[in-house]
Amino acid sequence: MKKDIGAYTYEQLQKEIEMLGEKTFRAKQVYEWIHVKLASSFEEMTNVSKELRKKLDDHYIILPVREVERQVSKLDGTNKFLFELYDGNMVESVLMRYKHGNSVCISSQVGCRMGCRFCASTIGGLVRNLSPSEMLGQIYQIQKITKERVSNVVVMGTGEPLDNYDSLLRFIRLLTDEHGLHISQRNVTVSTCGLVPQILRLAQEELQITLALSLHGSTQEKRKKLMPVANKYDLEEVLHACDLYFEKTGRRMTFEYSLVHEVNDTKEDAEELIEILQHRNCHLNLIPVNPIRERKFKRPDSKNTLNFKNKLEKNGINVTIRREMGADIDGACGQLRRRRQND
Repeated sequence: MKKDIGAYTYEQLQKEIEMLGEKTFRAKQVYEWIHVKLASSFEEMTNVSKELRKKLDDHYIILPVREVERQVSKLDGTNKFLFELYDGNMVESVLMRYKHGNSVCISSQVGCRMGCRFCASTIGGLVRNLSPSEMLGQIYQIQKITKERVSNVVVMGTGEPLDNYDSLLRFIRLLTDEHGLHISQRNVTVSTCGLVPQILRLAQEELQITLALSLHGSTQEKRKKLMPVANKYDLEEVLHACDLYFEKTGRRMTFEYSLVHEVNDTKEDAEELIEILQHRNCHLNLIPVNPIRERKFKRPDSKNTLNFKNKLEKNGINVTIRREMGADIDGACGQLRRRRQND
């Protein structure tokens, strides 16, 4: 297979261009076509000689990320995209519009092997990792389709980002590079279910991204019932890794907590969460779970959700209830892909 040119850093592309016998300034032109002008073919690179375009086409490929389906919420304008990759696999991405700018949630894998009980993404397991360029391609296509600038990126769609560590890291470097879209690292959030070695490794990368831990249970035993990863990494071990991440980066941790009716939304759960989070510099994001056909979990009613939030707030926890976006479309991660596969 031809080499994936969209996954090269600016410095790596300069070396590749030199290897083709071209001047290094050509790398800047090619890089901008891919990462700023969002070209999907070498033919679009009109200020590059035909000879160089031919060389590029002979040796490299811009991996396609093609729109298959798009759902637009009539409630809030949220867009959900189903994209097809070069090998026919599909991934989902979501565009959410806020006052502070457009936020895109992307996938990092086709499928997922983490097995979280309430998640549609993990049904069917992991198919493969995405390359850095396929992760970028979701953002690039959304910008091209909507003709709107993306200012915030969340890696929280299908897949466990830290299970695709090297590609994730390259993706972040490319996304925030001054020669590309140059999105601030502070506007990038990466979610994880708690892969301890990778969290510790990420803490050493000198990044300024936000790390979000999918907590979902207030004790080790409760977490194990919802998240198989808890059988490998104890809650205390995961929280210690998060503390080290904060110490090393100075970036406040975010904890994600999917509220499931009569599973983890009780008064006892709230009290246990307070015990865990009260002395940590963190933010807690409560997410009333999205029901999916394959699971029996139900979302708590709004009154119970608000009571849960208020109890946490009264005890000094910085907490929000995630604003529900796209409630009238396939909102939960993996739903649209699953439906398409089952059609």
